Amino acid sequence: MNAEHNDLDPGQRRGLSRSDQAYRFIVEGIQSGRLGPGTRLRETELAEATGLSRTPIREALSRLQLEGLLTMDAARGLIVTELDHSMASELYAMREVLEGTAARLAARHAADVEIDFLREINVRDAQLTSPEALAANNRLFHETLYRCAHNRYLVKTLNTLQESMMLLGRTTLAAPGRAETSRAEHAAIVEALARRDPDAAEQAARAHIIAAYRIRLEQLFDNAAESASQPEKPLTEGLPVPT
Repeated sequence: MNAEHNDLDPGQRRGLSRSDQAYRFIVEGIQSGRLGPGTRLRETELAEATGLSRTPIREALSRLQLEGLLTMDAARGLIVTELDHSMASELYAMREVLEGTAARLAARHAADVEIDFLREINVRDAQLTSPEALAANNRLFHETLYRCAHNRYLVKTLNTLQESMMLLGRTTLAAPGRAETSRAEHAAIVEALARRDPDAAEQAARAHIIAAYRIRLEQLFDNAAESASQPEKPLTEGLPVPT
């Protein structure tokens, strides 16, 4: 892969240290699914992909290990952390509780304009087609819902949880029909908020997470089957620089 095409663009470099540039590149790769769970990360390949030296790459990798996004595997070396079914179940269990709580608090504390914005985000969703665009809009919806709760400690906890969600791989919105059902589930949350009904808002948010978990389980089984049959690919293969 030619460094001319791999190098981080000037906009990505501006205002960021070299270590932060490397960190951002890897995190966005995980978030987009281009660096899936179990992907082996090599300093030399990352240096080639980013146009950075190995020192900031090494600093970014150490930081990501401390955050739990990367793991040192005895056989494979440094890899993107893999979550087994038990860990995914625990993650979704916490997400169900916390997002249910966020929706309940939002029904009590969200301003009308915030609820209107949530509705607008959901309406916009119907105009999107690519899984990447749908995933980005979905993140915006959930981040906005968290802020609508007006509880800084809950928001901080949910944001940390979202970092771990990146380790689950591709978005559930890529599954056939999931984007449409997710949109309907979001609409149910918004309407409960508009009615100022905490019980209904929490129930709708919990139901939404449970539905997403069912799709996630199917994806985890599929990913396990694919990984068992696929040879390891170079890190830079098919890995464009995030924009």
